[in-house]
Amino acid sequence: MATRPKKLGHSFYRRHSIDLARDLIGKILVRRVDSKEYRARIVETEAYVGTHDLACHASKGCTRRTQVMFGPGGHAYVYLIYGIHEMLNIVASVESDAQAVLIRAAEPMDGWKANLSGPGKLTQALRITRALNGIDLTGDELFLLDSAAAPARLVTTKRVGVDYAGEWKDAPLRFFDADSRAVSKPKT
Repeated sequence: MATRPKKLGHSFYRRHSIDLARDLIGKILVRRVDSKEYRARIVETEAYVGTHDLACHASKGCTRRTQVMFGPGGHAYVYLIYGIHEMLNIVASVESDAQAVLIRAAEPMDGWKANLSGPGKLTQALRITRALNGIDLTGDELFLLDSAAAPARLVTTKRVGVDYAGEWKDAPLRFFDADSRAVSKPKT
C-alpha cells in the first residue's frame, strides 16, 4: 500500500528562498475550492532573496503590498501584475527577512486538464486570487504536499522578466524540471 503524501509544515518554508525554490520542484500544490480539489506538480520556480535583490518586491521596503513577505515563511504572497495576472509566491525564511518563491509553472494531476505553463495561467486555472494573499499554507484551502517524485534533471537559469533589476537580472535563481513540457519559457 502506497503512503499518502504528507502536508508540508512551517519548517519546510522557513529557510532561504534559493533552497526552497529548488526543493519546491516536484512538490504537489493543492487548491480546494467549491468542494473540489485540484492538484498540480510544481515544475518551475524563481527565488527572490530579500531587500537587497532589486527584482524582489521587498527591495522597496515593507509596504501594504509586501507586508506578508516580511512575515514568517509558509504564507502565500499573491499580487496583481500588469493589471491582469495574479501571481502566487510562497513566503520563505523567517520574520523580517523578506524572501519569496514565485511558482511559475506546474503540471495538472489526477486527470485534470489545464494549462499551467506560466504563473498567470497557473493562478487562473487554480482560482488563486489576491483574496488568498497572506493565507497560511498549512491550512486546508491552499497547501503543498511532499512528493518523492523529484525531477531527474533540475536546471538553473536566470529569472524571467527582470531586466530592470541591474546586476540581479542575470542571477541564476530560476529552477525547473528539464523534462517537463509545462515549463513556461525557453529552457535557457
